[in-house]
Amino acid sequence: MTETEHLLDLARTPRTPAVSAATGPETVSPNARTLLSLVAERPAVVLGRRNDVLAWNKLGHALIAPHLRADAPDHPDIRPSLPRLLFLDPQARALYRDWDQEAADYVAYLRLISGKYPDDETLTRMIGELCVRDDAFAALWASGRVGECVAGTKRMIHPRTGEITVDFQLWAQADRPDQRVEIYELRDDPDGTLTRALLDTPAAHVGRQ
Repeated sequence: MTETEHLLDLARTPRTPAVSAATGPETVSPNARTLLSLVAERPAVVLGRRNDVLAWNKLGHALIAPHLRADAPDHPDIRPSLPRLLFLDPQARALYRDWDQEAADYVAYLRLISGKYPDDETLTRMIGELCVRDDAFAALWASGRVGECVAGTKRMIHPRTGEITVDFQLWAQADRPDQRVEIYELRDDPDGTLTRALLDTPAAHVGRQ
């Protein structure tokens, strides 16, 4: 179980090099970049252990952060952080019709990762920042919930397509297990018309309901 794994991570001493983590920017796994190129007809992103976006294809960018620069993942100083976007960016936050569940799942995953990488100062700083800047994050972090979600569904309100339901699956990379490729598929879109519409000129913004 995820909770048991987390407790074992916390109890494991001394830390081995495999468990300790560098604090600098991550680089994209070659396997992840290859997989990203093979799924160009679906939205996809490569996530690092802190849920930073290390790379995305055009549709992935259009789905989860169309208001950000397309080349943002290539620059560590402006690289998108999904936890920061979810809690601190109003445009990103407004994408999720089930924001409360999305937020709870992200915080549970961050707690799991914080146990695996207790020496990652960048991760620790991000968690501290979010606790200070967002009361919802602070409350979720204090709950102590631990979790990992490798597949699921996101209900979204997208500025280019309106209401959509998106299934997703995460694929860990053998060469760098702390990196995952998240691949999305829009429901009720057999010919890909709705997916391609993600690249259209944005329509008037639709607020959360």
